[in-house]
This record gives sequence, structure tokens and C-alpha cells, in this order.
Amino acid sequence: MDEIQKRFTERLKERGIDLNETQLEQFETYYKLLVEWNEKMNLTGITEREQVYEKHFYDSLTLAFYVNMKKVTSLADIGSGAGFPGVPLKIAFPHLKLCIIDSLNKRITFLKTLSEGLGLTNAEFLHGRAEEWGHKRGYRDSFDLVTARAVARLAVLNEFCLPFVKPEGIFAAMKGTDPTEEIADAQKSLRELRGEILGVEAFQLPFDESDRHIIRVSKFAITPYKYPRTPGLPMKKPLV
Repeated sequence: MDEIQKRFTERLKERGIDLNETQLEQFETYYKLLVEWNEKMNLTGITEREQVYEKHFYDSLTLAFYVNMKKVTSLADIGSGAGFPGVPLKIAFPHLKLCIIDSLNKRITFLKTLSEGLGLTNAEFLHGRAEEWGHKRGYRDSFDLVTARAVARLAVLNEFCLPFVKPEGIFAAMKGTDPTEEIADAQKSLRELRGEILGVEAFQLPFDESDRHIIRVSKFAITPYKYPRTPGLPMKKPLV
């Protein structure tokens, strides 16, 4: 274990997440595959190893500081890009049934290759739009926890993500800057999609000191069938 991995594991241990040797090897393999594939396609602007460990791996796992992952069986990550936060959470909590949905097939190809390289089981990677998958049986109203990291504003994310959450499940929107204005704009979408805000967690990454916020939304009833609307409409005409 080198200095970067040592700091990574120590910071996580302080928050109750213990990684074993196999999991650390998986994170290192993840880093190597990410950098390798990033030369062929645009997956991330962050490729320096220490930055990847903090701004991608550690940042992804901060969700587990505020949601009890032991009580979560199924996790859907919407618009995951290079796999954040879904794949780091799956590595740290192997019991999770993981589903990642992304609209770019090249990214799904990367994620499937990554999954094989990491030896992940009970994980699926789906190409398509959230607006389409959100109407499919087995995905709609089905997940304990749904997340999205820096994909869109909250009013839009609610329509992308809440249809996947089972009643009494949680949607967690992972944000950078203060989301107070987004939350104010999202009140109509919350009402329409049967969500209510449980809390907003504010913190900083330990080394970089970048601001981070996690908005936790509880879903109190099944999603009305008209949502999500047709692909593209949530972005063009958000529920505000």
C-alpha cells in the first residue's frame, strides 16, 4: 500500500468504511482502466492518480456517510458516466445489486469492460435514456437507493431519478456548490413526483477542500404514470 492508498483507506476508516486488500486492488485496477480508456474516449478530465482517488473514488463513497448502505439492497446510478458513484459504492459494499444507466453506448462498453476487470457480480449496465428505462417493469418503483452525481439541476434530476425509487426509498443527488436555489426551484417537481427532502448534507473533500452537498429525498408514494415524460422534455421544460 502506497501513501495515496494509505490516506484513502484511513479517511474512509474514520467514517466506518473498512476496505480489504482485494477491494484496494479493485480500486487500483479501476484507476488504471479509467486512464487507459480515457485516451480513447472522454471519460474524465481528472487523470492524476491522487486526484482520481479523492475526487472520484472518495467523493463517490461520501454517500455512504449519510445513507446506511447496510440497509440498501439495490442501487441505481443514473447518468453515471465513468461509473461514479455506482462502481466505487459497489466495490466498497459488494452486497449491493447495482444498475447503471447511461445514454452513451461507448460509456456502457467501458463500464462492462471495467466490471469484468474488477470481477463484479450482480451488476448491470444499461444503454438508454432514463426517461425510457423509468417506465420499464423491474426498474420503475424498484430501487432502495437511486443516485446521480452532477448530472443536471434538481428539478430535472427528480424526474430522471424518482421514478426508479421504490416507495419509502431514497434518491440522493450529489452536488458541488450550494444547492439552495436548486431546491427552491424543485418544489413543484418534488410534489408531482411524490418526493420530500429529508436533508441536505454539506461538507468538503479532505485534501482538495472542494465543497460538496448531498440532497437526500424520500419517496412517499409510487410515481404517477405520466412521469418521466418523453426523452428530452424534462431538460427542455423542467417541472418548475
